[in-house]
Amino acid sequence: MTTSEIRTLRPEPATPARGRVLRTLRVTVLSAQLASLACLLGAVPVPGAALLGGGLLLPVLLGSEALVWRRLRRRGLSRREAFARLVPERARRCVVHEARIMASLARWAVRRPYGVDRADAVFPHARDQAALIFGLAFACVIETLAMSYLLADRPVVHSVFLVVDIYTVLFLFGLHAAAVTRPHVLADGVLRVRRAAHVDIRVPLDRIASIRRETRFTHDRKDGELNLTVGAQTSLTLDLTEPVDAPQFFGAPRLVRVIRLHADDPKALHDAVIRARTASARGTAASG
Repeated sequence: MTTSEIRTLRPEPATPARGRVLRTLRVTVLSAQLASLACLLGAVPVPGAALLGGGLLLPVLLGSEALVWRRLRRRGLSRREAFARLVPERARRCVVHEARIMASLARWAVRRPYGVDRADAVFPHARDQAALIFGLAFACVIETLAMSYLLADRPVVHSVFLVVDIYTVLFLFGLHAAAVTRPHVLADGVLRVRRAAHVDIRVPLDRIASIRRETRFTHDRKDGELNLTVGAQTSLTLDLTEPVDAPQFFGAPRLVRVIRLHADDPKALHDAVIRARTASARGTAASG
């Protein structure tokens, strides 16, 4: 199956409802907010008229977005369809990804993995990245304390950096939580390969030509190969008889015939796939 065929099979995303006025408002508001932030960080005084104008533009933009939303809903579109029409696809994917990351924190706290209800077997893969994630989070906390001390006499700048630092720490923990709550899953003749909140590939067992345990710490980028490293390593390699689609972050199709992944217990995943493929082959032979 070629990339063009996959594009044909996939439903075309709805065109965002972005008129010239709405698009201009979005660009203007974003530019004004970035300019104000730059002035605040650089201790450059911002004229009161500029602050007032920037403050008025935001509610105008929100009102315009709400009006377009209402019109789309009146046309009979569902909430999801209206959201897809209103928000550009790339922005929508970023928002959805961030929402998944934050939702993973809640799932991690209550120990509720995602997508494992009917699983024949579950294979965690987050253990070997925990030390790195927690180390980065600790460094961010130290940096937050240092910046709080250095910016104590500049409350506005201090507040901006504090929000950014807190979100960075939450995002790091969210990445780990997404990996913990989204393990690899074997169910119904399909191996579901995942990493964090942005990779979720379903590989039918009948497309797996071979699976081998192979620990690798270096990975060259090649067409048709996907390396899902955890802690800079992979421990299993799948060779496929036919390519599967492993979409990129913004949805562009990517055909791969080799998938390298990691599991906390690579032997358990390897043996489970071998057993499942053998059982499937026997069932096919018996039915034939």
